[in-house]
Amino acid sequence: MITTENKTNLLATKQHFEILDGLRGIAAIVVVIYHFMEIAITDYNKNFLSHGFLAVDFFFCLSGFVIAYAYDTRASHIGVTQFFKLRLIRLHPLVVIGSILGLITFLFDPFSDFYPVYGFGKTLLLFLTSAFLIPYPVMPERYTNLFCLNAPAWSLFWEYVANIFYILVLYKLNKKLLIALVLVGAAGICYVALRGANANLGGGWGGQNFWDGGVRVLYSFSAGMLVYRFNWIIKNKLGFLGMIVLLLVAFLFPYADAYNWITEPIIVLFYFPLLVALGAGATLNTGAKNLCKLSGDISYPLYMTHYPFVWVFLTYVAVVKPTMSTLWVVIPVSVILLIVLAYLIMRFVDIPLRKYLKAKFLP
Repeated sequence: MITTENKTNLLATKQHFEILDGLRGIAAIVVVIYHFMEIAITDYNKNFLSHGFLAVDFFFCLSGFVIAYAYDTRASHIGVTQFFKLRLIRLHPLVVIGSILGLITFLFDPFSDFYPVYGFGKTLLLFLTSAFLIPYPVMPERYTNLFCLNAPAWSLFWEYVANIFYILVLYKLNKKLLIALVLVGAAGICYVALRGANANLGGGWGGQNFWDGGVRVLYSFSAGMLVYRFNWIIKNKLGFLGMIVLLLVAFLFPYADAYNWITEPIIVLFYFPLLVALGAGATLNTGAKNLCKLSGDISYPLYMTHYPFVWVFLTYVAVVKPTMSTLWVVIPVSVILLIVLAYLIMRFVDIPLRKYLKAKFLP
């Protein structure tokens, strides 16, 4: 007889796709650099990393593959409550940590003074809605982001939605229905690309483009599930370095308003699922295993803790108006420091906290 404890242990010991873990970390670093660069160079056509926001679509696709791999054969045995506990313990501590950092930088940003404008009540609401992932787009100074203290939390909101639908509906879908869902999502991606005000797929983060996030997660999450369900794992010898190069191609591809409505849907609809299939089948050299593990481990902490400091960078640029030669020093140093901070938070806060929560709430 399989007990609840045995089921949890099985989940804990199931094989990891190490190169996919490593690629998640590379994509997280790309996101951090992109967030600095879009402030430093506001003209997307002149920014070498203008497609960096597509890393979120890669995350969604990767998540669909990994969730299906980890839970498809076990979801009915684990049950809804246990699944929610596992996902909340994995994801939510860093949502709260990111919200705390967001509150600290909101209160003590040396280049802005938002607290007198918003006061105690609204500031408290900003924190609570961020910590509980409730969209609250009330700050025009921050482009009416859904989560004004920690902007990337918008994608976690949609990740939670995808996880809820997965355990309630998606894992039960047969292959034909899953294909139909993928096609609906693909049509949505094409629609968003054709009508996007900024000629790109970079919506979902703000009150004005809220539903774009739903379209992006619908396609990419279900496409990742499809890669797993059909076992589209392509055996290859590209290794971690080869896969990094292929991943970076998607983000470094030249940006132009005239043809983004074609190129970005191609990247999201076809290229990212292909990368997941290749990454799952790539052979990893022994020497790169530790690097892949570190990259994967730090990816989520980095993603969820960097943006409060990007808000400070935004006000710094607005107030100080530094030269580009200065920014070319500030940005790399900031990225390195944020990676170090993410590692420290992961090791000394997130991991111990998750261990405590597992011991307390999981059988």
